[in-house]
Amino acid sequence: MIFTKRMSLEDKRFYSHVFRLVMPMAVQNLINVGVTSTDVIMLGKVGETALSGVSLANQIYFILSLLYFGLTSGACVLTAQYWGKKDLRTIEKILGLGMRAAVFVTALFFLAAQIMPEQLLRIFTSEPEVIKEGVKYLRIVSFSYIFMGITQTYLYIMRSVERVVVATVVYLCSLLCNITINAILIFGLLGMPAMGVQGAAIGTLVSRILEMVLVCVYSKVWNKDIKFRIIYFFKTEHVLNMDFLKYAFPVILNEVLWGLGTATNTAVLGHMGSAAVAANSVAQVARQLATVVAFGLSSATAIYLGKTIGEKKYEHAKAYAKRFVWLSVIMGVVGGVLILLISPVMAETMTLSETAKGYMRFMFFVMSYFVVGQAFNTTMVVGTFRSGGDTRFGLLLDMSTMWGCSILFGALAAFVFHCSVPVVYMILMSDEIIKIPITWRRYKSYKWLKDVTREEL
Repeated sequence: MIFTKRMSLEDKRFYSHVFRLVMPMAVQNLINVGVTSTDVIMLGKVGETALSGVSLANQIYFILSLLYFGLTSGACVLTAQYWGKKDLRTIEKILGLGMRAAVFVTALFFLAAQIMPEQLLRIFTSEPEVIKEGVKYLRIVSFSYIFMGITQTYLYIMRSVERVVVATVVYLCSLLCNITINAILIFGLLGMPAMGVQGAAIGTLVSRILEMVLVCVYSKVWNKDIKFRIIYFFKTEHVLNMDFLKYAFPVILNEVLWGLGTATNTAVLGHMGSAAVAANSVAQVARQLATVVAFGLSSATAIYLGKTIGEKKYEHAKAYAKRFVWLSVIMGVVGGVLILLISPVMAETMTLSETAKGYMRFMFFVMSYFVVGQAFNTTMVVGTFRSGGDTRFGLLLDMSTMWGCSILFGALAAFVFHCSVPVVYMILMSDEIIKIPITWRRYKSYKWLKDVTREEL
């Protein structure tokens, strides 16, 4: 009786703590999606060409954001466990490392977007009008990359040490700013000229600048424990650099390959016509909205388990991981139901051709089961496995299932066998279902459960 009561109290503490982590991060994910999806939704009122152009231009941002995520997730493998040890000095060094890497990556993407925007967009489509609209957007929005890199690196590191509310505030202010400026500049309100895609780009740029300003204020005024120290931006210990590369590089490569895979999916559909592109852009926004809680859960899993492993409570980590499995399935099912519910609403709201609307309805159906698999796999790979330093498994998983199965056979279906858009789309979206039994087997092996910290740094 006493044991049952004690376990009940432990359960309550666990779910209470997880809720306090998940909900702010879910709101953050929702707001982050909102910043980019605002462009898509508003431009859906302008026309199919504008929507398609911005959607394809945002594929560049998408790949960049995955690089950020890879860098910060790799860093968080270390910071979460060092947080469990209460080693704040080492966390500051990791923050400096992450900032240095983010600035380098953003500089490369900015230069590419400025020097050869047309060439980048031709990867995804051959339609001149779509490329023209995409270039207008990309030349402006690429200035936001550096601001976004600094902001995201800092906020992700803060996440890993359980400072999750600050990001919610920052991204909420950013979203409100983006919606306001977008509405004014896209549609020409308050006496301003109607700027279309260029107005959307300016709105995104201003909102990203605001994010960085707010982060700088928080870091300077309110954060007394973990500081960004310029010395660690330029110099850190060789051992820590090696640890960062060891755990971060597989994550970076994993996220890049996954991002390139997603971009390849878009490119395949892009060469099947603007109707397919427009429908897919709306379906992807729906997927992002439906998985905000699930992705928040994966981040909470990495933080919670990483801290627990850093405290050397390995049996607790196993028990907590099991609970996260069930939570991921529940969140995935909820997301799938949500997609089915909003499908008819989106079909009526968007200014799309009947062909594009037909594609969109089918894509929403595919997404309804896709997000269940994605919620489970993401919680396991990004959350559970990475919390223990198992960063290579996700890389091998995506290389085999995504590139070796769904993309390969999807491209063959599109360009060799000339299958219809729905058939091609279903094949392209099959990877998350294929992953499930492989991911489950890895979880049950407990090979992911390792302490990756060092005693002296």
